[in-house]
Amino acid sequence: MTQQPSVILATASYDRSIRFWEAKSGRCYRTIQYPETQVNRLEITPDKRFLAAAGNPHIRLFDVESNNPQPVMNYESHTNNVMAVGFQCDGKWMYSGSEDGTVKIWDLRAPGCQREYESRAAVNTVVLHPNQTELISGDQNGNIRVWDLTANSCSCELVPEVDTAVRSLTVMWDGSLVVAANNRGTCYVWRLLQGTQTMTNFEPLHKLQAHDGYILKCLLSPELCEPNRYLATASSDNTVKIWNVGGFTLEKVLVGHQRWVWDCVFSVDGAFLITASSDTTARLWSMSTGENLKVYQGHHKATTCCALHDGAEPSC
Repeated sequence: MTQQPSVILATASYDRSIRFWEAKSGRCYRTIQYPETQVNRLEITPDKRFLAAAGNPHIRLFDVESNNPQPVMNYESHTNNVMAVGFQCDGKWMYSGSEDGTVKIWDLRAPGCQREYESRAAVNTVVLHPNQTELISGDQNGNIRVWDLTANSCSCELVPEVDTAVRSLTVMWDGSLVVAANNRGTCYVWRLLQGTQTMTNFEPLHKLQAHDGYILKCLLSPELCEPNRYLATASSDNTVKIWNVGGFTLEKVLVGHQRWVWDCVFSVDGAFLITASSDTTARLWSMSTGENLKVYQGHHKATTCCALHDGAEPSC
């Protein structure tokens, strides 16, 4: 058993490996070979014990604390690339979205898929509303759907731009905003209004032309970043832009990656951002200065996703 670091930072690459890093020193202390497929998405469980790797067409769960190179659990029933994975706040269940057109829910304490929702197009992104009772998915045909887990049905459908793939979705920690980023470099922002029921209603708030290229990931800042509220957009133009959510004004452009930036994740206090790029590196940035503080080098092909957990266990 290895000593578990208080900060878990992991990246995955087209070189078919997952690497764990010491965030401050930049040292890679563990590598897991993942020979079957590339990894599309990484997510760490709320209790920091496990790392989920979404591949094609399965999800593998690895033990963060041991050096065991084998997964402790395999989740099989998707039939194509799994593009999204995440956890409910107390870690009892996991959700996923796949290019097979489905969104699935998995009980981590039992084998097999518990629920399945049909999106009818390749799913690129899924986020869990902070109320823990709604999943929001975005697909290749440009549809955004809200899946009400209590009613077990689709409660809302929107198409911000016809036939323009929704690449990434993000929800503000208090459930007040949702942002959708697409293949044309546009972010659509809605205010989320709670109706008399738990059903969420979308009120259009802003349309932001953030990049000329694709937006590959959009992410709103966490609760401990308050009173500052930021939106990060990672793009095929090799940059990450930081927007002030107050008026959606551009605060900073993070320049340093040489190729597409596929993924980004905030530190728990919003003071830092980690990014993953096709230039094979991951980078650590200061949100206050926009400075690149650390480069994580070790992968030898595109680094496509990153996961960070540097906070305490959330209380649901």
